[in-house]
Amino acid sequence: MSWSKSFIAAICGLTVLGVGAVSDRAVADDNKGAPMPASFYALSTSRLNGEPVDLKEYAGKVALVVNTASKCGYTPQYKGLQELYTDLSPRGFVILGFPSNDFGGQEPGTAEEIKTFCELNYKVTFPMFSKVVTKAGPDQSPIYTWLGQGGNLPQWNFSKYVIGKDGRVVAFFPSKVTPDAPELRAAIESALK
Repeated sequence: MSWSKSFIAAICGLTVLGVGAVSDRAVADDNKGAPMPASFYALSTSRLNGEPVDLKEYAGKVALVVNTASKCGYTPQYKGLQELYTDLSPRGFVILGFPSNDFGGQEPGTAEEIKTFCELNYKVTFPMFSKVVTKAGPDQSPIYTWLGQGGNLPQWNFSKYVIGKDGRVVAFFPSKVTPDAPELRAAIESALK
């Protein structure tokens, strides 16, 4: 009996969303045929300054992954994100910002322009990473290929994923859910327990 690739990927996708056991083994394929790790913290990317980084440095923490933009109606959410980070980081919480120009061309700046904008206007101190493509397709960042396995991809800037200490997605919130929204805070608090 042969198993279809889509059936195996569907079963593996359930493991990533928390139905099965977590391991470091590959659980699915990305859109380029490469194996996808079971944990978000097994991925790597680059910081806003271009320096490579393994996300395993955040393993054991609760993370809020946000696709950001400097010229969006939701851009003022940076203020609330920074407040959330300041409040909860001592408890093992981190915000990971991924600038994206996918929606309305609202993040056209260079890495230096993004950094300066965030620091001057919102005093951002949480980690920011290189600009990424969040939308499905051949140029999609492996970060968002992994995050999208559960069926949720950003429909606009400032979509939010809560990642548990084990590296699994525990909640997704669309752009309109603000950093001070009770439902977001509740999901983070639950993951921090």
